[in-house]
Amino acid sequence: MANIQYYDVILKPVISEKSMNEMTSKKYTFLVHTEANKAMIKEAVEKMFAGTKVKRVNTMNLEGKTRRRGRTEGKTAKTKKAIVWLTEDSADIEIFEGL
Repeated sequence: MANIQYYDVILKPVISEKSMNEMTSKKYTFLVHTEANKAMIKEAVEKMFAGTKVKRVNTMNLEGKTRRRGRTEGKTAKTKKAIVWLTEDSADIEIFEGL
């Protein structure tokens, strides 16, 4: 496994209708490094966003989609998605404010 630092774990937030609705119950969705585990994701969120305390992390491995370009067929890259639950007394994540 590669040497992954905490700032390399979280790639970007997932902005969708479902993930935005879940933010009211302190659930945040991120695309994460494919080799990151739940402990790494928890550590990264707590270090990157001050005042947050992670209660639970769920992860999903997403296979690449098949794409065609003429007769040539290929696949897009695999991704990994993480849903992070924060505790009740935790601070909200600022990057989602105002969306």
